[in-house]
Amino acid sequence: MMILASRSPRRIKLLTEAGYKFKTVPAQGEEKTRCKRPGAIVRDLALKKAFEVASQYPDATVVGADTMVFCKGRVIGKPKNAAHAFEILKLLNNSWQAVYTGVAIINLDKRKLFTGVAKTRCKARSLTDARLKRLAGKHLDKAGGYAVQDKDDILIEKIVGSRTNVVGMPMELFKKMIGGFK
Repeated sequence: MMILASRSPRRIKLLTEAGYKFKTVPAQGEEKTRCKRPGAIVRDLALKKAFEVASQYPDATVVGADTMVFCKGRVIGKPKNAAHAFEILKLLNNSWQAVYTGVAIINLDKRKLFTGVAKTRCKARSLTDARLKRLAGKHLDKAGGYAVQDKDDILIEKIVGSRTNVVGMPMELFKKMIGGFK
């Protein structure tokens, strides 16, 4: 049995569309880490989520993931509200940024654990403050406050790397990692 330690609709959709059968048991713990570098942060948080759920289901293969945006030396998570979303979008506006997703897959009974990090570079369009305000608050549940999978979200003009990573689950990395559990 595979368990996704997340309630992210995007992760659920990507895994379902790829044909994976799983149930969701979202991790409830606080998302805190002592790590400082973006890749280490998302790897650590994904691992904590996977371990939390695996401790309840030691015979299951548990998948944890965490996504964040890094731009101009700043770690950018989910916006707190529309005003915060506007600040984030202004920072990202007309800039290159990196989207990091950490993935951890664990099965305690089999004593198997794999972790990995995907990094994708994205370039945001140059938008007016008025357009940014219209986008702000629309995606408060997403790192960076935008959604490339939403056809009405025009912020990102170029993606270099995994598009599914920007959505929230780097499927290329996931497929390689899950292959070690067969």
